[in-house]
Amino acid sequence: MEELQYIVEAEAQGKRLDVYLTEKLPDLSRSYIQKLIEKECITVEDRIRKSSYKVQEDESILLELPELEELEVSAKDIPIDILYEDEDLVVVNKEKGMVVHPAQGNYHDTLVNALLYHVKDLSGINGILRPGIVHRIDKDTTGILVVAKNDFAHGYLSAQLKDHSMKREYLALVHGNVKTDHGTIDAPLGRSRKDRMKMAIVEDGKRAVTHYDVVRRYKGFTLIRAKLETGRTHQIRVHMASVHHPLVGDYVYGHKKETIKGQLLHAATLGFETPHKGYMIFRTPVHQEFKEYLMKLHRMEKK
Repeated sequence: MEELQYIVEAEAQGKRLDVYLTEKLPDLSRSYIQKLIEKECITVEDRIRKSSYKVQEDESILLELPELEELEVSAKDIPIDILYEDEDLVVVNKEKGMVVHPAQGNYHDTLVNALLYHVKDLSGINGILRPGIVHRIDKDTTGILVVAKNDFAHGYLSAQLKDHSMKREYLALVHGNVKTDHGTIDAPLGRSRKDRMKMAIVEDGKRAVTHYDVVRRYKGFTLIRAKLETGRTHQIRVHMASVHHPLVGDYVYGHKKETIKGQLLHAATLGFETPHKGYMIFRTPVHQEFKEYLMKLHRMEKK
C-alpha cells in the first residue's frame, strides 16, 4: 500500500474531491478515484468524504493507493491509427486521451490493449503490462509512437533512444509571446519535492535538454517546434513552464483555468533506423482539436 498526501491549494478551493484528485493523478481515471473513495481509501482531514465533497484550502487529503496488480493484459478491439507495420515494428498515431500502457485504474482501454488485438505479436522486454513499448507519450499528448514486435527490434530501437539518435520533434502551442526565434532549455528534471506526482527542475535530477524553434506567433500565444535531445517524463511541459510559457491546456504545469483540458502537444515527427529496412521518418499533422484552436487564433488576428 502506497500513501500519498496533498494539501489543498487556494486556487483549488470548491472543487469536487474526485475532480481534484484526478487532476493531481492524471494517470488514474476519475471512475477509479471514485472507487477508491467508496472503498474508504481516501480521507479528508481524517474523515471519510463522498466524491462530490467540495475541498477547502489547506485541507489535508490522504490517499492509500493499493499495490499495482500484475494482471494478464487482454486484447481489446479499440480503433487505432496504424501508420506503418512490418515484421519488426509498428508505428501508430496515438489519439488524445488514450493511455499508452495499463496502470492503476485503467487496465483495459489503453494503446497496449488495442495493439494486442490488432498486431498480436509484441516484444516481451517490458513485461506483461508494457509489451512492445519502446517509448511513451502522455495521455493527452497526441502523435507518433514506434512499438517493437520482437525483442531484437526492441533493443535496436531502445539503443537509438539511449544515444539520442532517434529524431523526435513535437508541435506545441504555448501561452505568451516567445521572444527568441530559437532557444535551448538545459535543466535537470526529477520528481517534485512538493508533489511526487509531478516533475520539476531539480539540481540532482537527470539531464534534460529541449531545443525549440518558433513556428508562428499569435496574439498571446506561440506555436513552437520542440526537438528532444533527451526524453524525460513531462520534459517539454516542465521546461516551457519554467520559462513562463506553459502549454495551452496543461492544467498540471500551466494555467488552472483553461478552455480545453489536456495540453496541446503533438509528436509530429519520428525518425529512426529500422532493424532491416534502413532509415525511416514519419510525420503527422496535428489532431482536429489542435487544428481548430489554431484556426480560431488565426481568425482572431484578422478581426
